[in-house]
Amino acid sequence: MIARRGLLAGAAALVASPALPRTPARKPPRLAPGDTVAVVAPASAAGREDGLDRAEHWLTGMSLVPRFGPNAGARYGYLAGTDEQRAADLNAAYADPDVKAVFAVRGGWGAARILPLLDWKTIRANPKLLVGYSDVTALHLAFAARTGFATIHGGNAASGWYRESWESLWRLAFAADTPVLGGAAVEAATGRPARTLAGGTARGRLLGGNLTILSTLMGTPWLPDMEGAVLLLEDINEAEYRVDRMFQQLRLAGVLERLAGVVFGQCTRCASDEPAYAGFTVEQVLEHYVAPLGIPAIAGFDSGHVANQLSLPHGARVELDADARTLRLLEPIVS
Repeated sequence: MIARRGLLAGAAALVASPALPRTPARKPPRLAPGDTVAVVAPASAAGREDGLDRAEHWLTGMSLVPRFGPNAGARYGYLAGTDEQRAADLNAAYADPDVKAVFAVRGGWGAARILPLLDWKTIRANPKLLVGYSDVTALHLAFAARTGFATIHGGNAASGWYRESWESLWRLAFAADTPVLGGAAVEAATGRPARTLAGGTARGRLLGGNLTILSTLMGTPWLPDMEGAVLLLEDINEAEYRVDRMFQQLRLAGVLERLAGVVFGQCTRCASDEPAYAGFTVEQVLEHYVAPLGIPAIAGFDSGHVANQLSLPHGARVELDADARTLRLLEPIVS
């Protein structure tokens, strides 16, 4: 037992981020109709029709005023501009007093590349909700490690903002509510039933996002302390053996043993078409890694690369009810 604790302590040192400043972070302001929001492209390049135009359509429909970063439409290889350009747009958004929140146009790849270039002092001093998912996970995790205020793991600006996505965003960001998210009614509305892997309730900070991006940040100073967290995971286009490999990385790093609960969302197109790697399903992989933890856990939650996903309060304290398959926010994330 002593040896095992020593190993876990060593692993924790690898994944823990530098301590947050002692002064508690202020909460971001709640949104209101007519507010100006920044639209940035921190990762892959965004096209006009399938990216910037769609973002303008959906944000205007929310009664918000989108302000596009100067480099939102840039292209550098497969990225939305150079690392310096993408970081500059995000830094400018947090320095601009007229901007009330920040939306990512899309994910893809590239957000992790700009983490060392962000002005973390300015970002922490000017709390604003960051909204997005997929590759934006790198920003969510870094914000949780460096700023102390919550962000929203939900649709990107160019995603389809349908009923469940919009209503959960409204309750979190506009109404300053403490909603119960998920459960039977949402499952019926979306046609995506979740399932309980292990029953019970757990409280902790909701941390995680895209499994691939989370694994990319392992062993770096950009990962927040996962002690007592409710781990949120989702992914797309990852074969079962790759999901297995990433869970094993979390186990070897000592992350899984430190969690209070697990919320596995949608794993879209996660079935291998390679005969050599067939044999286990994602559900069996989850059973292998999650069941031995003995903590409340659910799978199939309405989060991930699917239409009408829920907006979720990343970095905030929540209560997971694994039997009801819900997450309850314990205090508002906006002031």
